[in-house]
Formats: sequence, C-alpha cells, structure tokens
Amino acid sequence: MRIVVLACKVAPILATLGLALSFGHARGEDHPPALTPSPAPSAPSAPSSSSPSARAFHPRQTPIVEACKRIRASVVNIHSERNASPSEAVTQGTRINGMGTGVIVDARGYIVTNHHVIEDVTTLRVRLADGSNHSAKVLARDPETDLALLKIDAGRPLTTIPLGTTRDLMVGETVIAMGNAYGYEHTVTVGVVSAMGRDVVLNRELTYKSLIQTDASINPGNSGGPLVNVLGELVGVNVAIRAGAQGIGFAIPVETMIRVCADMLGQKHRGFGLGAGFREEVDRPREDGDLVRRVVIEKLEPGSIAAKAGLRMGDQLMQVGDAGVQSSIDWEKGFLERSQGDKVNLLVKRDGKELKLGVTMELSSRDPVAKKSGASDQIWSGLGIMVHAVGADQVTRVDNRLRGGLIIRDVRPESPASRAGWQKGDILVGLHDWEMVSHDNLLYAIKNQSQHEVESYRFFLVREHKVVRGNLPFNMVIPTSDSAP
Repeated sequence: MRIVVLACKVAPILATLGLALSFGHARGEDHPPALTPSPAPSAPSAPSSSSPSARAFHPRQTPIVEACKRIRASVVNIHSERNASPSEAVTQGTRINGMGTGVIVDARGYIVTNHHVIEDVTTLRVRLADGSNHSAKVLARDPETDLALLKIDAGRPLTTIPLGTTRDLMVGETVIAMGNAYGYEHTVTVGVVSAMGRDVVLNRELTYKSLIQTDASINPGNSGGPLVNVLGELVGVNVAIRAGAQGIGFAIPVETMIRVCADMLGQKHRGFGLGAGFREEVDRPREDGDLVRRVVIEKLEPGSIAAKAGLRMGDQLMQVGDAGVQSSIDWEKGFLERSQGDKVNLLVKRDGKELKLGVTMELSSRDPVAKKSGASDQIWSGLGIMVHAVGADQVTRVDNRLRGGLIIRDVRPESPASRAGWQKGDILVGLHDWEMVSHDNLLYAIKNQSQHEVESYRFFLVREHKVVRGNLPFNMVIPTSDSAP
C-alpha cells in the first residue's frame, strides 16, 4: 500500500499517487510526484459570531454552510520555498515553491500544520483569509507525529479554531475539509467518517497511528488543514490520502494534535518548572450544542511554581492571564513569552467557587545548581545565557545516547552566546569534549578554557529536533576563584 502525503501545485491534475501527503511543492512537471506533502492552513477571514445554537433561519443556510463560516477565519494558506536537490534543479531550477494549510490555535499568531509542510523549507509565508500575507517562523516540530508549530505577527488578535473531540465522532458522520487544495484557497469538500483508529505506514521512518479515515476529498495542498464536524469543531488535521484510491483520506485526531501542540508550546518555558499535570474532560449537554471542555489538575509536583501558587489537585482551570482555558494548549500558551519574575494571574474553580491565584515565573526548585549562589549569575555575566537542566526525554528523539541538556531560557544581546547564534529554546547538550547536563558541567568547561590550546569550543545544540553545531569563541570572562565543584 502506498500512502502519499499530498503535494500541492498549480499544474494539470494528473496524479500517480500511492499514499500521498497533502502538502505541495510547485514543480515543473506535468503531474504531482508520488509522494507530496499536504497544504498549510488558510488565512483567517473576518470572525463569525455564528454558532450552532444561534443560527438565523434560511432555507439554504445548512449546518455545513454555518460550519464553513465558523472556521474560515482560522484557516490559513502556507506558501514555502526550499532549495532543489541536484536532480530536481536540472528540470525545475534551484528553488521549489510549495503550498500547505494550517489552523490558528492562539490569537497571537500560533499556527499548527503538518511537519512535512515545513520540512527543509528556507522561506515560509502565511496568507490569512483577509488576504494579508505574513512571514512565518517554525517554533517547534514533531516529525514523529508529523505536526509543527508556526508563529506569525499579524499585529492584531486572530481568530482561533474551535476544538472538538473524536470521543463522540461516529462512523458515517458528516465531516468537512477546508484547505489550499492545488492552490485554490479555502476549498471546501464534504464527506463522512469512513473509519476510526487506522494505522497507516508512509515509509520506514513514519507510521501514522490511530488516524481518522474519511471520504471527504483531500487534495495536494490540504495537509495541515482542518477536518471539522457540522458544528464547525476541529476533529482532525488532514495529513494524507491513499494513492490510487478514490475517497480514502486520513486525518490526525484532534486529541493527538492537542497533546503534541501543548508539549511543543511547553518546551518554550520548560525551564520554569510549572509542575502541573492535567485531566481534560469533554461534555456535550445537547446533541446539537457546543462542546464543553474542562481542564482539571490531576498532578502537582512538590516545590513547583504551580504548587507555590496555591493550586490543588481537583481544581478546574478557568483562566490563565486574560485567556480562558478549555484544553492543555490554553494552559501552556498562557505562559508563552513570559520572563523570569513575571506574574501570571490564574482563575480556578474549587468546590463550586471561583478563586484568583497568581504564578510567579522562576527557575524550578528541583534544580539545586540553578539556585546555588552565584552559579546562574556567573553564567549570565560571562556567557550571556540563563539555562535550566532538562532530562533525557527532551533530547533522546534526536540521539538516544544523550542523557539530558541545558535548555536556554534567555540570551543577552551581544553576548558571546548571542554572537554564536544561540537562541531561547535551544538545548545545549555538548561543549568541547564534555556533555552538558548540569550547571556544574557548563561552569567547569568555561572556567577551564585556558587549559586548552584552542581559540574556541565546539558546541552542540538541539534545536527543533535537530542537532546544530558551531564554535563558541573564548571571549567570555568568568572568575576562576569560585569554581563549581
């Protein structure tokens, strides 16, 4: 069986597709390749206030029409460029254009799409439903689940897609796909849920687990776009089609997207040690009503900043900062772009009453070296970074020999680290001949630089599930009189 991740292009539609990813690269050939990625989410249009429970009667304004209105503003088109391989360059030139789809999950411009949509690209632009175009950057990616997180700066709050669930999704139920099919933005197709829990193999490196199967037409360019129910709730992220078949497409379940997206967002502030675990509950009071989502605290780590804030197990999270909480994504994004010492207001429901609490962002108390007097200050003043130790689970996907690393929480402008290209969110795993799993390791390496007859140290960073290598020049000054043990 050939699973094809669909490629989107503007060209005659003659496809020789096995299982195709629905993202597309525009090529100079007469038909799309057998393996192509799916499109990015289409740009948001003006927000619609319509909801399933408040529809104006119109004989042709069906639930499908309403659902399309509801999600259009949260669907974006993704356009990309990548360098051609030597074989491609012969017929297609040195640059190859691609297209995909994505969905907005945060009003500040955070967008979820497929990993294969943005893999190996050099330029990304996102087109919103209002026609505006914005440069995009990749914040995080998870090749294993084929999901990625992008960020744009639109200068205004954006409309987010309503999240649904597959827990009450029925085989035979009507579903709607929207995306950048073959470059035709916001194309709508309709079908039914054909099956649930499908495992499909794309290649030796990638197997999709527990996908939604649908006969709604998924075309090249649809990858990363939404599959929604007739209430306009996201139930899946379109990812692939069965090449050569008719009406066999696949989508990643929304629960998988929520879990992976929350984890990717959490990586951006992991060093602060929030220390809370959750249980997500869903309920639909009426068959045709909106889904009610709740996030309940199920685990608290002693000494974490969540515990210090007064949170308790069983608390229902109502609000983080100014945003309501309906999924773990909302919790994680409430702490995005926060710095050391920032206070984040929380609203929780406990025993039927609402309580206001506050979380202060600080390094986890579980990292004694980070708290040691002078250690963080020396690293900050000499190297220009604030770091926090993370476990092997954060880096073993890149290399299973790694035992952990130091995630960079802040970089001082014009510091040695900044000049070496280090960024917030990078995980330092190696410097010269030593692994970096603690503050002690880093202090030892830089304080003993004079013993080595080299002008710089080789460094190794984990960034977006890849290893980045480079050189760190010896232009930092750290006193040797207070060496860490």
